[in-house]
Amino acid sequence: MQQNIRTQLIRLLIENQTSFLSGEEISKRLGCSRAAIWKHIQELKRKGYIIEARSRRGYRLVERPDLVEPEELMVYLKAPTFGREVRYFKSVPTTQTIAHQWAKEGAKEGALVIAEEQTAGKGRLGNRWFSPSKQGIWTSLILRPSISINEASHITILSSFAIYKAIWKYTKLPLQLKWPNDLLIKGKKICGILTELKGEQDQLDYLVVGVGINVHRTDHLSHVNKAITSLSREWGRPIRRAALLAVILEEWERWYRLYLRQGFQPIKQNWEQLTQIVGKNITARTPKGKVTGVVQGMNHLGALILETNTGIKEIYSADIEC
Repeated sequence: MQQNIRTQLIRLLIENQTSFLSGEEISKRLGCSRAAIWKHIQELKRKGYIIEARSRRGYRLVERPDLVEPEELMVYLKAPTFGREVRYFKSVPTTQTIAHQWAKEGAKEGALVIAEEQTAGKGRLGNRWFSPSKQGIWTSLILRPSISINEASHITILSSFAIYKAIWKYTKLPLQLKWPNDLLIKGKKICGILTELKGEQDQLDYLVVGVGINVHRTDHLSHVNKAITSLSREWGRPIRRAALLAVILEEWERWYRLYLRQGFQPIKQNWEQLTQIVGKNITARTPKGKVTGVVQGMNHLGALILETNTGIKEIYSADIEC
């Protein structure tokens, strides 16, 4: 209830940012006392919101911090299910671990774990994902599709495609899809996706899809990895992370619902049309060694199909070198 009132208060202040709103007017619109409004204003100020208060005139929002707290996310969120239940943290080792525990406790599909910082962020193939405070979107989504464990790879492809569409919608930046789970700009990574699951035999219990997006990281990027960039660096404009995350969740849920209705084929077709590696010669570094060939597309499980000198090879797990 308190979060809902605060979300409405933030939305109201944003919508009336050019003028003052009296405490009486705000209390009428939100259905709570002026004393309660005052307490919420003080709490927002403690979080970094700059709110001007004038006697007989009321309150005016001057500036607000770039946070991904639930009340900020809810200002923008249009997704019916994704992100409607949130657990938010300022700092955690990894959102994946928290999401797994929450899923085991019975979290509903679409439940989201968000952190401002991860101190031990996880990437694919055991790599570390650098997740500094307030510099990106570090989040994990819980899904419960009625699919087999063998089809779980569909969700990674679906997620990368949906996030591609959402970021393009928000920025119009020239993104690239890198199989199976990365988004690039000019060959440099801006987003990685890690899908983990729990199930027995062929029965899937739940999936946790972790997403890391470099939003504000700029000056120190070269010290971490020269093959990494950020959205703000490439776009050259400020990005409000909560607004971007809301667009991502809306697009993600839209494609996920399509997948549940129509299966993997529409996702596969759209992914193959957008990716720039179909028809190209690549090298796949697999756990069993390197495989070089021309990409023909994906199979029904999301594996890459390569035409090699020794015939067709299906690649289920690898790092790709173009």
